[in-house]
Amino acid sequence: MLVKLIIAFALLSLQQSTNAEYASLVVTINKVESGRGKLIVALFNDEEQFLKSDYINKQLSVTDNGEHVVTFNDLPKGIYAVSVIHDENGNGELDKNLIGIPTEKFGFSNNKMGRFGPPSFEECGIDLNENKEIAIDLKKML
Repeated sequence: MLVKLIIAFALLSLQQSTNAEYASLVVTINKVESGRGKLIVALFNDEEQFLKSDYINKQLSVTDNGEHVVTFNDLPKGIYAVSVIHDENGNGELDKNLIGIPTEKFGFSNNKMGRFGPPSFEECGIDLNENKEIAIDLKKML
């Protein structure tokens, strides 16, 4: 009986310490003005891969205008950045005009905008050391 109790306590302690190494991130996307297409929400955990290769991405069908919510569960604690594209035409990418200016709405964590291009990973960085909720307001350049 004592051995079973010790094993149960050890397993419970292990589970709690494992859960303590992970967190959830809830992202609310605001200013969705069209009920068409999908939202592509990309999560990055590496400065070198920021906007090149996402760590995780989730896609949501846009059913109406307003706010939409996506949750990333069981993320290892660390620094993350989020980008969102409102892919209205469903082609899987951020459309741009001939000179490279985005023609679809987009946004970044911390609601950062770059001056002559996208913001940096550092500007968008979120220290995910506990469960967090953030909001991203979509913007359109044209």
